[in-house]
Amino acid sequence: MDEFVKILDLNNEFEAERIKEILDEKNIPYGIIPVSDSVFGSIEMLENGFGYLEAPGIYRDEILAIFAEISGK
Repeated sequence: MDEFVKILDLNNEFEAERIKEILDEKNIPYGIIPVSDSVFGSIEMLENGFGYLEAPGIYRDEILAIFAEISGK
């Protein structure tokens, strides 16, 4: 099994939920790590966004393309 690596930062819960739905449909393994899991919680969320997405590195390009499509970038 490939090692999970940080793929992208998520700005808000909406982005997290939307990409989660798509990755689930495509059966792409991932983890969404909210920054609220850290010691600093909400303070860190204000500065650094919602959290980040990690997945096996082989999916990096596909995930970034999906994120660009849903975020309009």
